Amino acid sequence: MSDRHIAVVILAAGQGTRMKSSLPKVLHRIGGRSLIAHVLDTAAGLSPQRVLAVVRHDRDRVAEAILDHAPDTVIVDQDAIPGTGRAVEQALAALPDDFEGSVVVLSGDVPLIDTATLDRLVRGHLEGGRAMTMLSAIFDNPTGLGRILRDAGGSVTGIVEEKDASESQRRITEINGGIYVFARRALESALAQIDTNNAQGEKYLTDAAARILSGGGAVEAVATDDPWIIAGVNDRAQLSDAGRELNRRIVRDHQRNGVTIQDPATTWIDADVSIEADAEILPGTFLHGATTISTGAVIGPDTTLVDCEVGEGARIRRSEATLAVFGPAVSVGPFSYIRPGTELGAGGKLGAFVETKNARIGDGSKVPHLSYVGDAVIGDDSNVGAGTIFANYDGVQKHQSVVGDGVRIGSKNVLIAPVTIEDGTYTAAGTVVRKNVPSGSLALSVAPQRNIEGWVAEHRPGTSTARAAELAQESKRAKDSGK
Repeated sequence: MSDRHIAVVILAAGQGTRMKSSLPKVLHRIGGRSLIAHVLDTAAGLSPQRVLAVVRHDRDRVAEAILDHAPDTVIVDQDAIPGTGRAVEQALAALPDDFEGSVVVLSGDVPLIDTATLDRLVRGHLEGGRAMTMLSAIFDNPTGLGRILRDAGGSVTGIVEEKDASESQRRITEINGGIYVFARRALESALAQIDTNNAQGEKYLTDAAARILSGGGAVEAVATDDPWIIAGVNDRAQLSDAGRELNRRIVRDHQRNGVTIQDPATTWIDADVSIEADAEILPGTFLHGATTISTGAVIGPDTTLVDCEVGEGARIRRSEATLAVFGPAVSVGPFSYIRPGTELGAGGKLGAFVETKNARIGDGSKVPHLSYVGDAVIGDDSNVGAGTIFANYDGVQKHQSVVGDGVRIGSKNVLIAPVTIEDGTYTAAGTVVRKNVPSGSLALSVAPQRNIEGWVAEHRPGTSTARAAELAQESKRAKDSGK
């Protein structure tokens, strides 16, 4: 597309009252991106010389989101004159005077339009020498949508909005998709002739068709057989419908690229997720953000990963992880909670009911059961016993624990940071580690066990425990008397 001069105008000035939301409509999200971010990415695929976004409602918030996603976008402020025609007119005024190319007009609330469709539309527009080309579709029920008007020979004669349409025009099933390509000068001339004398008191961009035709310009409507690519989002129901359709397409693309996805209906994958061939995604899995999954990995069931990196052959099941790195052949879950900053080395394991945060865990090291590992560095080939807690917070500051290579942490240990347990070390079950442990040592903190006989009968009389103790003592006395 680089040999063609293209400017893209994205309309994002509307209030979106039907969303019933404090969040501007174009900033609502599907597939991990805002609606307008999807449109911006599609526009970028055309390699345009300029992208302009027209804003008005909640202007600063929308403009900031646009520039965060696409910093080179030109922000154009729509004035008090309402209508899409006025919005585009102001965008044209922001173009360089010497720009003589094509102007593609998109809506910020139509997220499923794709670059391939726009490429074909622009190509046909240029090859046909037209002044205006629009995308249309055939709808069995076109209620609420603008209609494409054609003469007996099938040539486009204009566009009419439903509120301005006659009864016979409302029976037309070819609708205006709201996506256009214009020759700049023809569009400028047409917009200068359009007023707000219509049912909505707006300056319609659609009126440009009749003005261009009256000036001798060529206009065509090209029907798409995929109505989703022109589907706008105006309320929460349409938002979820568009999100579901986008997800269906994302899932299908991954399947066609060699990924096994057992149940597409319960699998949700954001647009920026990358999955290599021969990975397997099980039911109930959610992959968000910039998550990457390597070949041979099995994710799920019932797993959520956000901005995670998963190595080859990794196995993650019934767990939740955010901003974590999992090396090759690791095992995670079930029911692990992996918080930001976790790195699990090759062949490592995080087992059932394990929580980690800001923890680097070396190759082959394991945290198998019921443990919390926070603000820690664990070396290679070490094992953390069940019920262990890395006590990293002193009430004011977080501190780090360091565990070396080949260490065996006993069950139900508490490591009180800052503390270092050197290579080749054991700690006994129930140990509270308060001091550094030198290499080759056994650390233990054992208090003598004290048994208070008769405590149950005295303090818990009449309970099932007291009765069990009484029966056991009677049985022992009977055995003793029989010797």
